[in-house]
Amino acid sequence: MRLGLALGYWGRGPDPRHLELAREAERLGYTSVWTAESWGSDAFTALTWIAAHTSRIALGTGIAQMAARTPTATAMHALTLDHLSGGRLLLGLGLSGPQVVEGWYGRPFPASPLTATREYVDVVRQVLRRGAPVTSDGTYHPLPYRGDDSTGLGKPLKPITHPLRPDLPVLLGAEGPKNIAQTTRIADGWLPLYWSPLRTGVYEESLREVPEGFRIAPMARAAVCDDVAEGLWPVKAMLGFYIGGMGHAAKNFHARLMARMGFAEEAHRIQELFLAGRRDEAVRAVPDAFADEISLVGPRERIAERLELWRSGPVTDLLVTAPDPHTLRVLAELTT
Repeated sequence: MRLGLALGYWGRGPDPRHLELAREAERLGYTSVWTAESWGSDAFTALTWIAAHTSRIALGTGIAQMAARTPTATAMHALTLDHLSGGRLLLGLGLSGPQVVEGWYGRPFPASPLTATREYVDVVRQVLRRGAPVTSDGTYHPLPYRGDDSTGLGKPLKPITHPLRPDLPVLLGAEGPKNIAQTTRIADGWLPLYWSPLRTGVYEESLREVPEGFRIAPMARAAVCDDVAEGLWPVKAMLGFYIGGMGHAAKNFHARLMARMGFAEEAHRIQELFLAGRRDEAVRAVPDAFADEISLVGPRERIAERLELWRSGPVTDLLVTAPDPHTLRVLAELTT
């Protein structure tokens, strides 16, 4: 099981610790570092800054949102950064949800998310292969554009720049069972949002036909500390926000995932409290058991014991959100 460092997206501004954490992770032998985006900082710019200050570590977008860019624009970002970094990019993509797609990007959320994802990945792959001018007869990403307001002058094009790697890895963030199953067919890896090594059966059917070399790379909060309850608080705060507020009450993919993992009543209660404006109560309503299962928190001996559960399953890459260099070093020591 490889180790990666997940830095996420910025809050109010850039985190001054991120660059040093990335450089420390590279020094410790971590194989990848990942940035993200929501509706603030973007994933590619921060990753390019890290690329300029490192030399070996792979660079992942975890995740870049599909609604933010057309698939050809995403492929341009990918091939550019792959060249500048000497072939280190891992392109992680995700569809997000209706609240973000329509509320922030001003685009309709697709009626068929699986079809939209499949078309998007196909166009990205065409650009990276550069085998022929890029075309798509798809519903969501037609190329050339053929809408009623089209001039009719569009023509298929090949990228001017030759991609460094035509097989640049594409990974997908997916939560629903059908979406995960499709990911194993069209992508090179899967980026689970929540992973419990005690509940791998939740994904068993979706992962029935995983190809050789396929990456399964979940994120997990990690913190070496004496007080487990205190160490779990940031995990609960994250879950309170994602389960309660990252989506509409009637359509929150994160809440649905928590329900499938055996915490349906708790997920409903978190949503209820968060949407009523009682955010602190929503965080306190997150079960310690769930927060603990999807993270690695506590003294070194406890983390070592629980880490074995992660290593015994199908996870190929553990992407840790670690708040300090000490935690990074402990995990590196425990996995070598």
